[in-house]
Amino acid sequence: MRRSRVFLFCLLVVLILCLLVFWSPFKKDKESTSSVSQYSPIDEAYERILASSVHPVEEKKLIEGALRGMAETLGDPYSKYMTKEEATSHRESLSDERVGIGIEIMENKGHFIVVTPMKSSPAEKAGVKPYDEIVRVNGKRVEGKSLSDLLTVIKGEKGTTVSLTVFRETEDRHLELTMKRSALQIQTVTSERIEEDGQAIGYVTISLFGEKTAEEWEEQTRTLVKQGIDGLLIDVRGNPGGYLHSVQQVVGTMLKTGEIFAYMQDPKGVLEPLPVEAMKEDDYSKVMKKIPIILLQNEGSASASEVLSGALKANQRAVIAGSTSFGKGTVQETWKLTNGGEMKLSSHKWLTPKQQWIHGIGIEADYKVKASELYQLEPLPIDGSYHVGDMNEDIIYGQKVLKALGYDVTRVDGYFDENTANAVLAFKQDKKIEANASMDTVFFQSTRETILANKSNKKYDDQLQKSLGYLFHSIQK
Repeated sequence: MRRSRVFLFCLLVVLILCLLVFWSPFKKDKESTSSVSQYSPIDEAYERILASSVHPVEEKKLIEGALRGMAETLGDPYSKYMTKEEATSHRESLSDERVGIGIEIMENKGHFIVVTPMKSSPAEKAGVKPYDEIVRVNGKRVEGKSLSDLLTVIKGEKGTTVSLTVFRETEDRHLELTMKRSALQIQTVTSERIEEDGQAIGYVTISLFGEKTAEEWEEQTRTLVKQGIDGLLIDVRGNPGGYLHSVQQVVGTMLKTGEIFAYMQDPKGVLEPLPVEAMKEDDYSKVMKKIPIILLQNEGSASASEVLSGALKANQRAVIAGSTSFGKGTVQETWKLTNGGEMKLSSHKWLTPKQQWIHGIGIEADYKVKASELYQLEPLPIDGSYHVGDMNEDIIYGQKVLKALGYDVTRVDGYFDENTANAVLAFKQDKKIEANASMDTVFFQSTRETILANKSNKKYDDQLQKSLGYLFHSIQK
């Protein structure tokens, strides 16, 4: 009996030793792997991808991919993960000062076309012109890059140089242009005084609500008030929004102290009223709080510009003209992460002073004014040659331009029929250019020039002209 107990004890010791020897490499291997979260499935997937995937990936990229995935799971287009570089670019977009060469670029069928260089910018001084096509940056071709990639390459530190090789269609040649990156002052508010029959209206455009928009707004409107105005037209068409504190200061110049300009609602549904703060009472404030106002918006007016529209409309302080706004009723906050990136999340809903949530709905205009077709068209850099019987997207664009100009066009589906050919011929004859019925380089170049001339002349802006007429008529009553 005693001998059997000794035997069992020895056997147990041997088994324990075997288990320790067998388990030690696994334990060691497990301790050697790094944990990236407190959740086992995430750690397991992370380790498995690094160990077993035939597609190599950096650990940093893997983490960033997971962060992007978490934000995308929310199904909210305004919540997203941003890398350190993306976060910096986002802040720059709302800053009153940026470093760069001052150039607006659009992508069209894989080609990068200059929309316009900023006035007095390094790009303009170097000779960059609208419709130049960027083909190389610092000697390297841009073919295959995304617009975001291209902008990243063009950006750089203040004082450094960048070289652009552009193709200029009008001269049929390539040019090498070198410029030095510098600080660019971004103006978000512009104004002018418009007179008619002894009455004057202040016309103010707000392109976005940036860091210093409120300061620019007060500076511009104070000047207008000193010059003498009987009404104010605020244009926020295409304004994508921006900082809430900026719109709060702007709306505060037009509403009475204590009036609610919006409500904030947190994730638990708790509402917080946002009242207008008191401002120094002087001649400027007295005029701004009683002067007739029209706010002009369109489907591109979003977020902070809708806060302004909703505040003025709900408090019966302005007539809203144009079309229904975009419909963005959420407010985003950003949190810095330890990897240098940022998580941007929709943390609150904002509601109008009547506690209406306009998300996905927009703010309806009181005075509906449709934009003219030609004014809405963009002067695209199309180059090609199309004739009767052809079918192409470029032809759709040409047909839209011709129809907007008043030519007899019966179809805008991209099929080049005899009716389209007659319209093209009539257009060319009117422009006194090469008289044939093909949509060619000459035709598309002339349509671009026509659209640009139209956009640069306010008399062709139907929404603006009708809004001005409405305001002048209201003043005269």
